[in-house]
Amino acid sequence: MRFEKRILLSTPTMHGEEMQYVKEAFDKNWVAPLGFNCDGFENEMAAYLEKNSDNTYHCLALSAGTAALHLAIKLAGVKSGDIVFCSDTTFAATVNPVSYEGAKQVFVDSEFDSWNMDPVALEKAFRKYPDTKVVVLAHLYGSPAKMDEILNICEKHNAVIVEDAAEALSATYKGRQCGTLGNYNVVSFNGNKIITTSGGGMLITADKAVRDKALFLATQAREPAPWYQHEEIGYNYRMSNVVAGIGRGQLIHLEEHRALKEKVYRKYEQGLAGLPLTMNPYLKDTKPNFWLSCVLIDKDCAVKPMDIINKLNDANVEARPIWKPMHMQPVFNKNDFICVGETSVGEEIFKRGLCLPSDIKMTEQEQDIIINIIKSMF
Repeated sequence: MRFEKRILLSTPTMHGEEMQYVKEAFDKNWVAPLGFNCDGFENEMAAYLEKNSDNTYHCLALSAGTAALHLAIKLAGVKSGDIVFCSDTTFAATVNPVSYEGAKQVFVDSEFDSWNMDPVALEKAFRKYPDTKVVVLAHLYGSPAKMDEILNICEKHNAVIVEDAAEALSATYKGRQCGTLGNYNVVSFNGNKIITTSGGGMLITADKAVRDKALFLATQAREPAPWYQHEEIGYNYRMSNVVAGIGRGQLIHLEEHRALKEKVYRKYEQGLAGLPLTMNPYLKDTKPNFWLSCVLIDKDCAVKPMDIINKLNDANVEARPIWKPMHMQPVFNKNDFICVGETSVGEEIFKRGLCLPSDIKMTEQEQDIIINIIKSMF
């Protein structure tokens, strides 16, 4: 069986409201960065995050999630030569901005319960580098990390958290929204995320002064003078008013998208039951957004992730390996890596795991075929 049209991992799902906001931007000839759609997107995102919460949040729409991470790391006080603890199993965008500021990443291993940063390894990292003041943490594939333990460790060591919730918008940890759990928080609207603006990201903070400073830096650090006056190095990180319109239309459907992502996950969970593999896990008292459905093949199984990936590709279906841990990346081969045991959990997940197609437009019949292809390999 080979699909005529390729089944992709995760693609944008448009509805119609997006075009209304975009059209308004064109009708008003406001297609430049910033504008009423940016304001609306930020305010509507804040309102979403504040549901069932006593806190107030301030959002800043930016050109990319990476731009938001860079500003978060800069505002967290990271300076050249600093050590920054970072999630090891993640996409490079989580950790690259540390290098932008001339600091050094020390990678902290994962644990099997959530595939996220291991609090035991983090505590070990603080024993080795006790002066570290910033931790950059990612929630892998939309499943929250062990935040209570990590927050307690950071508080004990007087360190702040940059929360990379790029993959985890709408996921919750003990009822609290991912993207609000750290001191500086980031979400992404890249084309494959749960909602998209085609590109773009957002910085989220409970401190309005932090948001104001981020906006200042994102607009080339231009001082309030009649002429162009610059006393700090700034960046061109603003979001387009057109792009923000797409985001406003997408945000309306966020919970709908989350429910459909979970439906995809549950169908895999049921259809693949009994095989020598497990679905990507999540913690009790958390509600993932199920952005990507993944599997971890049992340790001694003869079938390997690339076998499944290649078999699915033959059927015109996209599947991918798990993120390759950062300590295994050639660009970071001189960075320190902290793990608890003799072997790395992140390496094990990378070697035995893969991401399955999780597009919410995939039909049940298409997913059944994908499940049967995988089952045939065992």
